Amino acid sequence: MKHYIIAFLTIFTILTTSCRNDFDFEPNVGNLKFSRDTIYLDTVFTTIGSSTYTLKVYNKSDKNISIPNLRLGKGESSKYRLMVDGMPGKVFENVELLAKDSMFIFIEVTADVADANPGDFLYTDQIQFGNNSEFQTVELVTLIQDAYFIFPQRTLNPDDTYTYESLTLGLDEEGNPITIQGQFLDSADPDNGNELHWTNEKPYVIYGYTAVPPNETLVVDAGARIHFHAESGLIVANNASLHVEGDYSTTEALENEVIFEGDRLEPSFSDVPGQWGTIWFTQGSTNNIISNLTIKNATVGMLIEGNDGTTSPTIDMKNVQIYDCSNVGVLARTGNIVGKNMVVNNCGQASIACTLGGSYDFTHCTFANYWPIPKQYCVVINDYLETSDQTIVEPLVKADFKNCILYGSPNLSLSIDKQGNGPDINDPNFNYSFDSSLIKFVDLSHIYSSHPLYQFTGANYTNCLIATNSTNNRPDFKDPNNNELIIGEDSSARGLANSSYATFNDILNNQRNSTVGFDSGAYNWIIFE
Repeated sequence: MKHYIIAFLTIFTILTTSCRNDFDFEPNVGNLKFSRDTIYLDTVFTTIGSSTYTLKVYNKSDKNISIPNLRLGKGESSKYRLMVDGMPGKVFENVELLAKDSMFIFIEVTADVADANPGDFLYTDQIQFGNNSEFQTVELVTLIQDAYFIFPQRTLNPDDTYTYESLTLGLDEEGNPITIQGQFLDSADPDNGNELHWTNEKPYVIYGYTAVPPNETLVVDAGARIHFHAESGLIVANNASLHVEGDYSTTEALENEVIFEGDRLEPSFSDVPGQWGTIWFTQGSTNNIISNLTIKNATVGMLIEGNDGTTSPTIDMKNVQIYDCSNVGVLARTGNIVGKNMVVNNCGQASIACTLGGSYDFTHCTFANYWPIPKQYCVVINDYLETSDQTIVEPLVKADFKNCILYGSPNLSLSIDKQGNGPDINDPNFNYSFDSSLIKFVDLSHIYSSHPLYQFTGANYTNCLIATNSTNNRPDFKDPNNNELIIGEDSSARGLANSSYATFNDILNNQRNSTVGFDSGAYNWIIFE
């Protein structure tokens, strides 16, 4: 029996000693390690919250410790917010951390430009670890941008819900109005002033869909920055116009380029598709003139529904770039478009879709598609639209591609689909042509070898180079996955262009002439830096 008592006391001593080591915490100051000594929360707009950032805190000692105070330097008045061990707050006491262990701290910020330093618009604070007289710090830094905010007004209902201002898009099959949350731009808005003139003084942030009223024109100055929140966009309504007056830039800051993109400014969001809706040109919008515009991260970069009924182009574009759209870069239905020096890349379905007939004239354009899953097209052309109860067919007046590049990761960069009167190549209501263009069309299974629309000879294809495999007739793009589509020295597009169409400088304002050569696509060849 005595042996059992001794064994019991021995085990008890071991267990109690172990428990005391595991759960006794000593106050500790000054011995923590951090994953970063400064956290930059990137740029945020006034009153818009940031993404969540992470700091990892390490206890590399052999002892369990208790941090007397873990707090933001500005205390409860700080615009930063912390999450420590699953608890939100700004000041924490006696935060425990086991030996050889670590913990995560999550950080967010929502601040006004008035909170920032007047000189550099930085809002700063620090996380302090220790006590009132001795502590370690991790610095927090955020750039706050002021902006014009355009959003639908809301009305409080008796049941404490809100009714938001909305736009009527038309009627459904039962005659009921189709609405979308949004508002018309106002030339004398009490907060923003003239909303029909977007300047480069400070960015614009759009919530919901904002629309150009009928018989009005939205003018966008060179250097303007427009940011769209999720599920938002711009509508150019019947008899309304959009004039984007961007210009060539001389620095990497793109000081004269107009940029439409999402409102998440963190670098990790720079190439994320589908962050906002679209620029929507409804039936009857007219006299749209767009120069030096970049559209990024939309669902559909431009949605063009119809035309204004005249022979003049409804949309005249020059030096337009569209990248990283989750569906289509340019989706046109019976559109009337002229495009010069356009570059479109990385779109989930097609870079440009000329559908339901229409009139299209593209010169020196680069329509690429390097979407990660290569089942997309660079260019889609058709003359019909299938609805739930019928197929609508409209004449394809023309779809002309002169001195262009159609190339991407899919084998087939081009899709031509003719519904009206079957695949008659001489149908006067289905006119398309490619001149001096580089086209990727790798028909591995020879499905299209006898298809009349893909013979790449005759009047529909003049002086074109067809890339029939992955090694010949390559464009030699600089870095297409990152939307750098400048052609290289070994590009098959070099010297391919028809000089009679090369009457304007390239998208970087480089000359096209007999000395430097005439290259197909939006970029004339230059030496890569």
